[in-house]
Amino acid sequence: MIKSIWLLIPVALLLACDPDRVFEENKNLEEAYWHKDSLVTFEFDVPAADRKYNLYANIRNAQHFPFYNLYYQYTLSDTSGVVLAQELKNIDLFDPKTGEPYGSGLGDLFDHRQLLLSAYDFPAQGKYTVTFEQYMRQDSLALIMSVGARLERVSGQ
Repeated sequence: MIKSIWLLIPVALLLACDPDRVFEENKNLEEAYWHKDSLVTFEFDVPAADRKYNLYANIRNAQHFPFYNLYYQYTLSDTSGVVLAQELKNIDLFDPKTGEPYGSGLGDLFDHRQLLLSAYDFPAQGKYTVTFEQYMRQDSLALIMSVGARLERVSGQ
């Protein structure tokens, strides 16, 4: 039994390696509510402008979230506040017909990753900001647990 545990440790370490990830952070929402006026902001460094990057949104919701989808807007800005990209996004959290949850999860929490920008060319290396704002018809969304951002290098570059 102990010998098999020692064999699993190197495998777990290899699976935990993520060489393409440049930045990833998730922020828990207070009391699992995403208020309409609550912007979730992340600041990250782009190490090299001669590479392409993928930018993702991470969303975690509880199983009893009252809608099958979520509308949100993201805004990508440089250090001087110039908006480089902005878009209203929709992500399906549940199958609209069956109600079965999408995403990966454990228990009644489900994680979703949505591609925002594919093979994006940042104009320069340095600091950038991505901000998320919920765009549903309610002022407060219950059971959105966290919002996050992930930046990764495009593989093979």
